[in-house]
Amino acid sequence: MTDNRKTKFSISNLVAYVTLVLACILVLFPFLVIIVTSLKTYPDSVKVPFEFFPETVTTEAYSQVLKMSSLWRGLGNTIIIVVPIMFIGVFNSSLAAYSFAKIKFKGRGLAFTILMFSMMLPGVITMTPAYVIYDTLGWTDTFLPLMIPNAFGTVTCMFYLRQYFHTIPKEMLEAAEIDGLGRFGTFLRIILPLSKPALVAQLILWLIAGYNDYFGPMLYLDSERKYTLQLVLHLMTGSAQSNWPKIMAGCVVALIPMLVIYLVAQKSFIDGIVSTGGLKE
Repeated sequence: MTDNRKTKFSISNLVAYVTLVLACILVLFPFLVIIVTSLKTYPDSVKVPFEFFPETVTTEAYSQVLKMSSLWRGLGNTIIIVVPIMFIGVFNSSLAAYSFAKIKFKGRGLAFTILMFSMMLPGVITMTPAYVIYDTLGWTDTFLPLMIPNAFGTVTCMFYLRQYFHTIPKEMLEAAEIDGLGRFGTFLRIILPLSKPALVAQLILWLIAGYNDYFGPMLYLDSERKYTLQLVLHLMTGSAQSNWPKIMAGCVVALIPMLVIYLVAQKSFIDGIVSTGGLKE
């Protein structure tokens, strides 16, 4: 009986590992193609069929990309748009999450339901009226449409932080109240320090979303000097004969900052995602 259980356990483990390996290969294969292509010469990059082991390996494409002033300007524009608003937006989202998780007020359930319903609306529905509003305000071809709305936080971020805040024992908040802390003081001194993993996870997700955003900048920005990194990378594909090694090298360079940030904050990111399941009080 024990041998049969061990055999079943071994087979199930084997199936699980094989499945995970195949999944990893499928996910990593496009990145492998990007890296290999970035190390090719242009003639090798347009050969059919695709060659994983080119005759000539060169880093010329990376030299060309790193000398592009538009690439660094696009990276700087992306940082200006995303980083300050990332902290402000997550902070405001956490304020809303705190009120929904720990403060009882009239209409809380209805307000939360309306916010959850707003998550179901496709962004394309609000695209046209939003553009008309920003154009009327004179905000088009500026960074403001990409920054100001996000400064108020997002429903998705609020929802996940709310779930995490539910895991914080209410006895701690009651003790803080007895010690004379108000609600905002409790939020700053108790909730935020205890929620570091969730906050880091949301900051990283926010950064990734803003860093990779293509549609928003394409819609609102007209001047090339204001283009974000994603728009600059898109411009590299505009010619009739695209320089694929250079394009792929640009993609690799653009990927490096996100990879470094994830590796540095990996533990907090995973802890925040795992712990966001939260138990309802």
